[in-house]
Amino acid sequence: MNDGKNVLSLLGLALRGGRLAVGDEAAAQSAQGGTARLLLTASDAGEKTLRRARFLSDEGHCMLLPLPFAKTELGSALGRGTAAIVAVTDLGLAAAVTEKLALLDPEACGDAPERMRLKLRRAKERKEAPRKRPPPKDHASQPEDGSQRERRAGYGKPRSAKPDGRKFQDGKPDGRRPDGRKFQGGKPDGKKFQGGKPDGRRPDGGKSKSGRRFQSGKPWRPGPKGGGR
Repeated sequence: MNDGKNVLSLLGLALRGGRLAVGDEAAAQSAQGGTARLLLTASDAGEKTLRRARFLSDEGHCMLLPLPFAKTELGSALGRGTAAIVAVTDLGLAAAVTEKLALLDPEACGDAPERMRLKLRRAKERKEAPRKRPPPKDHASQPEDGSQRERRAGYGKPRSAKPDGRKFQDGKPDGRRPDGRKFQGGKPDGKKFQGGKPDGRRPDGGKSKSGRRFQSGKPWRPGPKGGGR
């Protein structure tokens, strides 16, 4: 009787720790997702539930054992009205439950305790085994593309080009226009600037109608007495 209470206590502990799926749908999701370690069915579970449990056991590669508890007793221990099937998702708890069930009904459990101990030992060996480091990559054997060869040779990042063929230097045009004229400081060289103002030369030769040149962007005009502006 104490062994039966221990089994229910272990199942309650698994439920509180999030290691127990209660009900047909929850157990099915656990088995199909590969997280179920042990499926348990109530003693008065229907034939449909038992067939479903056997199918899930084969699909999820997990053990299936009967419980010596009715659906109402199992559900009451887990805070539910009734429960016909549960799935234990922790391997250590599954092994402990299997050992307790083997004490209650050795014939129904068969060699399940030995198989569960073997699974537990293999899982422990995999966890303690040192991880193999991947071999270092042989960069010399890998083919290089053009950009990798340029970076390795010290060319820096390649130049970009505009659709019309004009190239850029540091994101700015290199001074060539489609018509062949060059730029100086981003301004056409046909009109030269000094200090942000035109130096007096215009496209018509830099002369006003009177023939006098411009200085500082303003035409020269005679003063009242013929001198200055």
